[in-house]
Amino acid sequence: MYKRKIYLEDKPRTEARDEILAAFDLTPETEWIPAVDALGRVTAEPIFAPISTPHYHASAMDGVAVIAETTYSAHEQNPLHLKRGNQFVYVDTGNAIPSPFNAVIMIENVQVLDDDTIEIIEPATPWQHIRPIGEDIVQEEMLFPQGHKLRPADLGILLTSRLLKVLVVKKPVVTVIPTGNELVEPGSEMDPGKIVEFNGTVFTNFIREWGGEPRLHRIVKDEPENIKQVLLEASETSDFIVINAGSSAGRKDYTVHIINEIGTVFTHGVAARPGKPVILGKVNGKIVVGVPGYPVSAYLALEWFARPLVCKYLGIPEPVRQKVTVKLGRRIVSSMGAEDFVRMNIGYVNGEFVANPLTRAAGVTMSYVRADGLLVVPPEVIGYEQGEMAEVELLRPLEEIKNAIMFTGSHDLTIDLLSSALKRIRTDMKIVSAHVGSMAGIMAVRKGEAHVAGIHLLDPETKQYNISYVRRLLAGQDVVLYPFLKRKQGWILPAGNPLGISNVRDVVEKKANFVNRQKGAGTRILFDMLLEESGLGAEDVVGYDREMFSHLAVAAEVNGDRNAAGLGIYPAAKAMGLEFVPLADEEYDLVMTRSFYESEQGILLREIIHSPAFKEQVENIGGYQVVENAVLKNLAEEVK
Repeated sequence: MYKRKIYLEDKPRTEARDEILAAFDLTPETEWIPAVDALGRVTAEPIFAPISTPHYHASAMDGVAVIAETTYSAHEQNPLHLKRGNQFVYVDTGNAIPSPFNAVIMIENVQVLDDDTIEIIEPATPWQHIRPIGEDIVQEEMLFPQGHKLRPADLGILLTSRLLKVLVVKKPVVTVIPTGNELVEPGSEMDPGKIVEFNGTVFTNFIREWGGEPRLHRIVKDEPENIKQVLLEASETSDFIVINAGSSAGRKDYTVHIINEIGTVFTHGVAARPGKPVILGKVNGKIVVGVPGYPVSAYLALEWFARPLVCKYLGIPEPVRQKVTVKLGRRIVSSMGAEDFVRMNIGYVNGEFVANPLTRAAGVTMSYVRADGLLVVPPEVIGYEQGEMAEVELLRPLEEIKNAIMFTGSHDLTIDLLSSALKRIRTDMKIVSAHVGSMAGIMAVRKGEAHVAGIHLLDPETKQYNISYVRRLLAGQDVVLYPFLKRKQGWILPAGNPLGISNVRDVVEKKANFVNRQKGAGTRILFDMLLEESGLGAEDVVGYDREMFSHLAVAAEVNGDRNAAGLGIYPAAKAMGLEFVPLADEEYDLVMTRSFYESEQGILLREIIHSPAFKEQVENIGGYQVVENAVLKNLAEEVK
């Protein structure tokens, strides 16, 4: 019986990587493959040209080949006539130049008098418009060094040099082993507690992208003997192994014990977040990389430890991401002693790059998918303050980031539709959205950290939406408040409304598990106003401090609890098949600087909003109405 190992190391990530690279001592195998199939493959040895290119003196133009020395007397006032055969021959581009001819005159500079006679008025110089032997490639010249990754144009060089086969490094075989009793194959029935095994597909495609040959093993249950047998079998057929899950310190995390029993463990835990519970070892002379089950942790760990092994085997340098200096839109807290890898959204606002952190939870795969870059917080840094400058590794092309519209503020389902419509018109544009709540959205516009903020803030005194908040918080700035949507706000409840909730007092008296929005969200402000009007307080509400960052997240929580209740918009309830009790029609407006409003992006955004196709899409969702003939709301002179 294996004892649970509670302790994980905090070995520096680079030290752990260097240790397994030193232990990865396989001699790479090579193979001959057709040159036409060699794209992306790595040369195993230097490649030399067996012939010159061109291997003859070739005409570089369509024209006539002549003996240059016989044309020196040609002049406008002394036209020279040449006879076909002994004084010139016709040639096309690429034709061989027969001896004794040593120059080509372009056909447009020749006057044809008859089938056998031409006239020229300019002399030729020796070797003009002739490609000499070896102009492109000289025989025995080195075409490519060892360790060169072949590109499309390189394949053309191989073929023109008559190299129909090329010796390349064989792709390293990497067996990927998913483990876990909770895993099921994609497409299987999804009972509670079961998880689709998707990490294996992601891993194999990362490995394939890096130049390896992945082999995805079937799911292995959390049984020590099974895991041991699979590891031993994989060590016989692989160049190295990736095993997923079982790398932490849980009661069924056997991997570290098994590797230690049948081989050597170099590392169990690195000083990095996410991705700490990594196992690095060796079985039967083959490196084993054990990565965590949480997807983001696993993807990062795979890059840190599997990618260097693939590159070392192939004899190529590891790729280095482009970096850019950004202004941080929010405070980022870290801990001393460990590297922190923070997924970031990046936008280009007012001439500078602005970045905001996405969720740091290791299991939220979409945070990695949506990320534009990674902020690597060094182990000696405890974090960054809002507004500080920091360097970020890019996960997307810089131009794509520069063309993005930075959208922040309150969450709404239509923003994704708006982004999709924008990308259909301009493939180089998209909307990058951050769900931070209406108040934080206004502040982002104020600090020049967003192009647009979506807001729906009800003033308890005036009962008007948005205007008073923009006047107060954006005083002195030239901003625009643009009407966008009317949408239905109400109670989001389990199907059938089992608790019979119709107002805020019902939420309190029936002890519903309330799912709240984050501070600063318009929905949170509305809920607090309802509490105050009913003479109730936050302490009366079960779950008041449980915060969600979007209407869909609220609906998802309600969907999983028959005693839950939330406040949000109708489309979120509809999407989850939940009950919806209308409370009010609210105004969801867009706040932006006037300079953005009048920019090419701002004009395009408004054109899309008021296009018939977009309006139809939005209104088909239900609970929405795009504001017709929208005019700027009067913000009074003090805002300007």
